Amino acid sequence: MAAPTGQKSEGDRKHPVDETLPPFKMFTSGLQHVAAMYAGVVAPPMIVGPACGLSTTETAYLMGAGLFTAGIATLLQTLGFWKVGAKLPFVNGVSFAGVTPMVAIGETAGPHHALPVIFGAVIVAGVLGFLFAPYFSKLLRFFPPVVTGTVITLIGISLLPVAFNWSRGGNSQAPGYGSLTNVGMAALTFLIVLVLRRVLRGFLQQIAILLGLIAGTLIAIPVGITDFSALTKADLIGFPTPFHFGAPQFDIAAIVSMCIVMLVCMTESTADMLALGKIVDRPADERTIAGGLRADTLGTALSPLFNGFANSAFAQNIGLVAMTKVRSRFVVATSGLILLVLGLSPVAASVISLVPLPVLGGAGIVLFGSVAASGIQTLTTAALEKGDNALIVAAAIGIGLIPIAAPDFYHHLPKDLLVVLDSGISTGCLVAVVLNLAFNVPLRRPLRLAGFPRFRLRRRTSASPLRPSRRPARF
Repeated sequence: MAAPTGQKSEGDRKHPVDETLPPFKMFTSGLQHVAAMYAGVVAPPMIVGPACGLSTTETAYLMGAGLFTAGIATLLQTLGFWKVGAKLPFVNGVSFAGVTPMVAIGETAGPHHALPVIFGAVIVAGVLGFLFAPYFSKLLRFFPPVVTGTVITLIGISLLPVAFNWSRGGNSQAPGYGSLTNVGMAALTFLIVLVLRRVLRGFLQQIAILLGLIAGTLIAIPVGITDFSALTKADLIGFPTPFHFGAPQFDIAAIVSMCIVMLVCMTESTADMLALGKIVDRPADERTIAGGLRADTLGTALSPLFNGFANSAFAQNIGLVAMTKVRSRFVVATSGLILLVLGLSPVAASVISLVPLPVLGGAGIVLFGSVAASGIQTLTTAALEKGDNALIVAAAIGIGLIPIAAPDFYHHLPKDLLVVLDSGISTGCLVAVVLNLAFNVPLRRPLRLAGFPRFRLRRRTSASPLRPSRRPARF
């Protein structure tokens, strides 16, 4: 029966993912996504910048570049072209997974070469990831929940010491490091975030961390620990200069480390796409996952051009989609445009640098702890009570914690190995993958696990010149 005039049939009706909303709702919903991810985007540059010897102004520039490249990656993911993009309401931003390896690279390469070496490694990892994306789904069996949960947990755990250091003042040589004022401001911000998270609802609850940072910064002004120097020197408008910190340099050890990070990012993004596909009622198939991974890796490869780092999915935005029931990918594309605008305004990026490190440390405990909690949540689906899964998690986390608990543990080994070994995420990931193969994969099926087809010899259909046929001749 034909649909009534003026009404669309079920076949003609757009899926909610492909619908556009009125302009005001599009903007406010997009701004909501930016608010939910904002602290997560600027945190990695704020960690890597000082570790690479950057000044406050240069770190603010790096944060602006992070916002700009996150906008590019989000647009690639939501709008897409050719076979690039999952075309789901999928937010991309600077990945936490790369922070610890990049800090290790910075300490090894030295302040003058740190960022060029990092950018070179990120470019290579992004390009290789883009080429590898169509085949990655065949390797997903190597990353069951026992592996992915372990890696995500290690990401959060490895970042928590950074939050503790921020809470003390960030630099052990700075005056007031570890003082009661710094620790007190961190504790106050921590409590403010928890209270806001408890009493607020809806959109305000989603930005409790951002509101906590604002409240902590305002309180810190009369205390005297807020630095306005970056804001006074920043321009209103400024395009991120390509390779502002120097031409990329290519170091083998750094490239290996970032390729491992890229593998972790692709694993996280795949899990997030599967979860988001269920939430928006458009299940992510192999084609969708391949397109989403291409967007991740292409965004990663382009980011160093504008002084950015590796990009991956932001899981907190998936929760926002589930809560608001707004499934349109164009809403998230709007948030990508907002990120681009913020990245093009150094003043806006400098406003972020007003947040004192102790205030950021207090909020960072919640932020980084939530990453570890996400990993633990994944581990609850890993059937730890069966087989040797608990042993795999224990060994991988134990090895992954070595660089955190004993930073000098590997320092008598060759320096080229330190870039990988000094990253608890990289070593923990490798250990988890290897042990999962050793304990959970039958030794008779290694090629089948890797996706190779089973080959069988065909029976001989004709007589061999060396071996006569036993079949009787027919006349």
